[in-house]
Amino acid sequence: MMKLVECVPNFSEGRDKNVVNQIAEAIKINDHVKILDVEMDPDHNRSVITFVSPVEYAVDAAFSGIKKAAELINMEKHRGAHPRFGAADVVPFVPLFDTTIEECVKLAWQLGERVGKELGIPVYLYEKAAKVEWRKNLADIRNESFQYEQLKEHIKEERWKPDFGPSEVGTAGATIIGAREFLIAFNVNLNTTDVSIAKKIAKSIREKTGSFKNVRALGFELKERNMVQVSMNLLNYKETPIYRVFEAIKMEAESYGVSVAEAEIIGLVPLDALTDALRVYMKLRGFKSDQVFENKLLSAFI
Repeated sequence: MMKLVECVPNFSEGRDKNVVNQIAEAIKINDHVKILDVEMDPDHNRSVITFVSPVEYAVDAAFSGIKKAAELINMEKHRGAHPRFGAADVVPFVPLFDTTIEECVKLAWQLGERVGKELGIPVYLYEKAAKVEWRKNLADIRNESFQYEQLKEHIKEERWKPDFGPSEVGTAGATIIGAREFLIAFNVNLNTTDVSIAKKIAKSIREKTGSFKNVRALGFELKERNMVQVSMNLLNYKETPIYRVFEAIKMEAESYGVSVAEAEIIGLVPLDALTDALRVYMKLRGFKSDQVFENKLLSAFI
């Protein structure tokens, strides 16, 4: 079997479909690179493109997408609910099958060096690819209080020296590149316009404030939908399942007299993460993931 890697770049454009389509087309450098999913969010003004390729094409494909984003997205004009550093905001590599996380780290370093040298964009390495200890956690690099505007002001300070590229910020901003295991982007929307409730719930469930392990969470206002959102990254669904986080949010929301309107998954999700929820909510006794037809079919041909 060929070695495969997933890449899930996040771009700071979620309203102009033409721009996002051009970036997706740029990523597809050849027939070996497969675009699996494109998600756009107008409130966050952010898109997530998921692609899979053999390891040897992954850096070229990601680089092409970053280059196109830098041409099309001007961070001076960008506004959205989600924290962001740059046009190509976050670019993680994820190992698939027998590809190792160490191989993904090498891809992240190779991509970071190219982006810094060839595009003149500052690059920060995070998660398993981090070269600076405090940059392992994405939220410690870029967050609600430190984004593109703050980076422009502080980038010449020693603390904010990029891992690659210049210590100056252009209209493409900076890019955060890393290597990580499979992440689930999971949001829960609440039937209220009070964003303080979403922020309080986010604080109550995230690992950083002593709650669920491997959970990153923020609270946002969704003006177009007249509700608020608890937006999460679940870094390890096996240790902290989706259903457990959902139930905690539901309970917290009820304590504020608020109900859950809906939940959403951004991008792709492992089937095991969903069968876990199925097993719990339907009280299925002894149900195993190899009872799923598609899993059996896949195993027969791989």
